[in-house]
Amino acid sequence: MHGIDTPTSSSDAESTAGQGKSIAKVVRAAVVGTIVEYYDFGIYGYMATTIAALFFAKGDDTAALLGTFATFAVAFFLRVPGGIVFGHVGDRYGRKRALSWTILLMVAATVVMGLMPTYLTLGIWATAALVLARCLQGFAAGGELGGANAFVSESAPTHRRATYTAMVNSGTYLGSLVASLIALAMTSLFTKDEILHWAWRIPFLLSLVIGGVGIWIRNSMEETPQFDELSKKGETKKMPIMELLRSSGGPLLKIVFLGAFITGGYYIASVYAATYLQKSGHQSSSVAFLSTSLALVLGVATLPIAGAAADRYGRRPVLIGGSVAGVVLGVPMFMLMAGGSVWQAVFGQSVLFIAVSVVNAASYVSYVEMLKASVRYSGLALGNNITNMLLGGTAPFIATWLIDVTRNNLAPAGYFVFCGVLTLIAALFVRETKGIELSTD
Repeated sequence: MHGIDTPTSSSDAESTAGQGKSIAKVVRAAVVGTIVEYYDFGIYGYMATTIAALFFAKGDDTAALLGTFATFAVAFFLRVPGGIVFGHVGDRYGRKRALSWTILLMVAATVVMGLMPTYLTLGIWATAALVLARCLQGFAAGGELGGANAFVSESAPTHRRATYTAMVNSGTYLGSLVASLIALAMTSLFTKDEILHWAWRIPFLLSLVIGGVGIWIRNSMEETPQFDELSKKGETKKMPIMELLRSSGGPLLKIVFLGAFITGGYYIASVYAATYLQKSGHQSSSVAFLSTSLALVLGVATLPIAGAAADRYGRRPVLIGGSVAGVVLGVPMFMLMAGGSVWQAVFGQSVLFIAVSVVNAASYVSYVEMLKASVRYSGLALGNNITNMLLGGTAPFIATWLIDVTRNNLAPAGYFVFCGVLTLIAALFVRETKGIELSTD
C-alpha cells in the first residue's frame, strides 16, 4: 500500500505545484496588462486641469474643465464598439489575441497624445486631435477588463475564482495609482509653468516604457484551457454578439445594473475626487493626489480580502454589503471631503473607495459565472462597457455639472449614492453562483 501511495502523492503534489505556477503566470499577465491599460486611460483624468488649460479655449475655467471631462466621457462611448470588436475576436479567435491587441492600441494612442501640439499652436484642431486620441483609448479599453477576467477565470480553480478575478481588478487600481503618483510627482518636481510648457508630456510618453513591458508579457501568455476545448470541438460562434443577445439577454441586463457602483462609484471616488478635493475641499493639488493615491492603495488591499470572502460566503453577501455601505456612507463622507481638513478629506475618500472595492471584488466573478464560454468575452465586454458609457465616463462631467447647477458642493454624493442603489437592487435579484463549474454550452 505504501509503495503505491507514495508515488501517487508525489505526482499529485507536483501537479498541484505546476497548476499553482500556471495560474500565477496567468494572473501576472492579466494584472500587468490591466495596469498598463488603466494607467494610460486614467492619466488623462488626473491631468484634467492641465489639459483644460492646454487644449481648450481660454476665458472660462469651468467651461474648459467641463470640456475636458466631456472628452473624458466621449472615450466611454467608444468602449461599447471596442468591446463588441474585441469581444468578437476573443470569443472567435482566442482571449490571448484580443488582449494583445487591446494593450498595443492603448499604448499607441497614449504616446500620440503626449506628442500633440496644443491649442496655442493649432487652435481647435489640437482639441479635435485630443478627442480622436482619447476615442482610440476608449476603443482599446473596451476590450481589456472583461477579457482579462475571462482569461483568468477560465484558468482559476473553482474554489478560488473570486480571489483571482479580484486580483485582476487590482490592476485597474494599480494602474490608476501609478497615474495618480505620476501626477503627484509632476506637481512636486516641476513648477506650474514648466508643466504647462513641456513637462505635461512626460506622463503620456512614459506609456511607451510601461506599455512595452506589458506587451511583452501579454505575448508570452498561453490560451485558456476552456477556449482551447471550445475551439477544438468547433463550438466557437461565427457571430458571438448575436448569440449573446439571442441566448443571454437576461444575464447581460444583470451585468449592466450590477456594474453601476463599480463604474460610476469608482470614477467619482477616484478620478473626479482629485478635482473635487481641489475645487470644493480647497486642498492643494498635492494633497488631492496624495489622498487619491492612499485611497487606491487601500482599494488594492481590500480587493483580495473581499474576493476571498466571496469565495467563502458567496457573491451575493459581498455585493449587497458593499453597496449598502456606499448608499449609507456616501453623503457623510462627501461632507468630510468638503470640510477643509486634510485628514477629513483623506478619510472620506478612502471610505468611499473601500466600499466600491468590496463590490468590485465580487462583481466580475459573478458576471463570468452567468455566461457560457462561447459568448463570455463578448458578454463581459458589452455589459461592462454599457455601464461605463452610461454611468462611469459621464460621472466627472455630471458631478461638475451638478455642482454648477445646484450650487451645492454635496451634489456629487447624490450621484454616488444613486449608483450604489442600482447595484443593490440588482444584487437582490442575482442568483448565488458560488462553487459552480463554468459553462461551455
